[in-house]
Amino acid sequence: MTPFSILDLSPIAEGGSAAASFRHTLDIAQHGERWGYRRYWMAEHHGMPGIASAATAILISHVAAGTSTIRVGAGGIMLPNHSPLVIAEQFGTLESLYPGRIDLGLGRAPGSDQATARALRRNLASDADEFPRDVLELMDYMSDEPRQTVQAVPGRGLNVPIWILGSSLFGAQLAAALGLPYAFASHFAPQQLMQAIQLYRNTFQPSIHLDKPYVMLGFNVFAADTDDEAQFLATSWQQSFVNLRSGRPSRLPPPVRNYMEQLGPAAQDLLQHVLSCSAIGAPDAVARQLKAFIDKTGADELMITSNMFDHAARLRSYEITASLRDAL
Repeated sequence: MTPFSILDLSPIAEGGSAAASFRHTLDIAQHGERWGYRRYWMAEHHGMPGIASAATAILISHVAAGTSTIRVGAGGIMLPNHSPLVIAEQFGTLESLYPGRIDLGLGRAPGSDQATARALRRNLASDADEFPRDVLELMDYMSDEPRQTVQAVPGRGLNVPIWILGSSLFGAQLAAALGLPYAFASHFAPQQLMQAIQLYRNTFQPSIHLDKPYVMLGFNVFAADTDDEAQFLATSWQQSFVNLRSGRPSRLPPPVRNYMEQLGPAAQDLLQHVLSCSAIGAPDAVARQLKAFIDKTGADELMITSNMFDHAARLRSYEITASLRDAL
């Protein structure tokens, strides 16, 4: 059985608020725990009007406090925005509060536009070696015997599981070299999916963290009781994605009928490409699409995201997806 997990950006719907999004996030996590999802991850984004998960570590604590068994983590923390010591302390604190339940996924993108990145980091000078160095520094802070003079308190000796996130070949190479699990963002950037998986598996070096490759893949699911309803509900995310890629990030809009037919060729091509890692439909249709994706990729785990305008419909989508897991 391929484990399923949940990725949540705490989307802010039109007419909604961050406070409402956080209530929905906890509700989905609690239901997901009962439905057998393995992890509940949140991602760091900044300056996005439709994403409320900017203070990711705080939100992880909120979810972990309201659940009891599901693993809770970051998918991910954008490490260039932070010093490794600060992240070691934050996730050392989380691991101390919720032992054995915290994951730390690391990405090298800023999770924002250039103006916001400048406000976060003050210095946009890039160094190709900086992200790997920061990952190693962070891992050292959380090891049993850190080599550095400064200590992460809490953090030292807690060995929070670290994942490398990516949407290109860079992350695959780094995860393989360090012997870490790898999560690919195929739910929004599927271009190099199969190349990245092959590169990671072929070059993986066993480590004290992991003895063989482990790949988790992002996958969009918009499930409902009928195909027509699912297609309708999926248009909220489709609108939001087109807005983002057009330089007009927005709150999550309500669904509309026949959205794809209203788009020009370029926007239609954009959506068709990203929808290659998606399942939309009634349970039977979603099961077929999930199975085809797992068979094609050999994914060890799927990270399911389901951005819908209506909270009850979103819960129903995750419920349907969980009900299909054992059969797959």
